[in-house]
Amino acid sequence: MTSYKRLFQRAIAAAPERLHFAAHSHHLWPDASYVGQLAAWEDGVRLADRKWERVMGEIWPAAQRHVATELGLPDPATIVFAPNTHELLLRIVSALPRRPLRILASDGEFHSFRRQSARWEEAGSATVERVPLDQVVTRAGSGEHNLIFVSQVQFGTGHVFERIAELAALARPEGPWVVIDGYHGFMAMPTDLSAVADRVFYLAGGYKYAMAGEGCAFLHAPPGFGARPEITGWYAEFDDLSLPPGSLGYAPDARRFLGATFDPSGIYRFVAVRDMLRQEGLTTPDIAAHAGALKAALLAALPIEAELLNAESPARFLALRSPEAWRWKAQLEAEEVIVDVRGDVLRIGFGLYQDARDLDELIAALRRLT
Repeated sequence: MTSYKRLFQRAIAAAPERLHFAAHSHHLWPDASYVGQLAAWEDGVRLADRKWERVMGEIWPAAQRHVATELGLPDPATIVFAPNTHELLLRIVSALPRRPLRILASDGEFHSFRRQSARWEEAGSATVERVPLDQVVTRAGSGEHNLIFVSQVQFGTGHVFERIAELAALARPEGPWVVIDGYHGFMAMPTDLSAVADRVFYLAGGYKYAMAGEGCAFLHAPPGFGARPEITGWYAEFDDLSLPPGSLGYAPDARRFLGATFDPSGIYRFVAVRDMLRQEGLTTPDIAAHAGALKAALLAALPIEAELLNAESPARFLALRSPEAWRWKAQLEAEEVIVDVRGDVLRIGFGLYQDARDLDELIAALRRLT
């Protein structure tokens, strides 16, 4: 098995005793991200006020192209960036014309959406129907919802939603809108949205498998959906030259979902990491194959008794259900072996910075669990 530790020397040296198997959570950063961070700082002091010409004229378009290439999107201009996906979710929902909203979601969505949707219910601004993942398409076909929200990969169990095209067939500019939360799918497994790019919203970011850290969330916004978000910042009016003075304009592309001034360093890091991968000849299928080999080897030698929830899933982590999950996590963490827990599910994630020796050490640590 090839080792790619040379690409992560700074992160490994920062905690040399750590055995990090939570790549699905806070992914370790490759050295290229440090280069990107420095470039953002240096542009800030070198260009000062004029840095935004470089950010919006060079770095932003480069990041758009990387996302479009990864997802098979025909037009990079459908990509907009923000500090986090929650901001983008709020802007999407603010652009829907009807209240109270009728939302359909799976029952395994991430905390951010779960909490926000529960608050909308509490406030009376939405009704939310939550169903098991395998029932989403059937319920979506009822025509009873304005917004359909589902994760590409369920963050708790690792189950993958394979029926995006069926939801896309239901989407219309007047509603319903389909939003796919791709955070655990983007750069974790190959994703081709070319056939549905004109129908679905797709949310993801740099924090997990893109290896770029915080501050680089993005949205693919299909043309014709959500022309005038109610939650909006002054960046969203750029390039709308068709309206008379005094009118409230919006950019004609995905920048209609922009807010206001932001820290661009996450976008710099994302571009630097993607450039590094291109130079190394590493694609998402390559990285997924490396992680998959580690995952398969662990499965073949798994020394603990637990219910395996996602053995056949392409998700980049194993989900193991056990009443001992929290105790196991604590015992592993005491040995500087980093995994995580969601409820009673222990999650073990795989990334490019791990190799066969790391896996042997992980298996040894799992054998020591009591």
